[in-house]
Amino acid sequence: MNLSSGNNETYRSSEFRENLEILRQIYFFSGLPLESLKVFAFMCTRETFQQGEYLFRQDDDDGQAFYILFGKVRLVHADEDGEQMIRDYGTGEFLGGMTLLGGMHRLFSLKALTEVTCLILSREKFSSTIKQFPDLMPKIVESVVERISAWEERFLFSRAESCEVCVQKVGFSLI
Repeated sequence: MNLSSGNNETYRSSEFRENLEILRQIYFFSGLPLESLKVFAFMCTRETFQQGEYLFRQDDDDGQAFYILFGKVRLVHADEDGEQMIRDYGTGEFLGGMTLLGGMHRLFSLKALTEVTCLILSREKFSSTIKQFPDLMPKIVESVVERISAWEERFLFSRAESCEVCVQKVGFSLI
């Protein structure tokens, strides 16, 4: 083994451990057994996007979930009037977990506001791991249901008095 391959192995090992620690903190994966988390951590890739580059575009079905390692992104929605800003996300945020569960077209685009590096897991790699650990799905579905319910509750109480129309649009937890 030469010096450069040794450094490469050390880097991959360090990246794997970092990926594992990140996954342990993401709601989507946090309740899963360590052995399955290790497989997910190994399956993740890292990608850097330049300012102005799209991580994904509206109407795509890219099947990828993103954890922002560093940088800032903007969620936008395009219509006949152009691109409308929805909100910004930054370091430490997890986006797109639901796309791992099945095919779905993106309702928004995600654009890099700065240079952004992400930990990415694809639906294909997620599905192959689930085939190895089929008992994980109920735990993952439970974490997604809890997240949707908590989001809806926060939204309902934060908008109840100020936006009657907004309140009439809630009901995700009834799906």
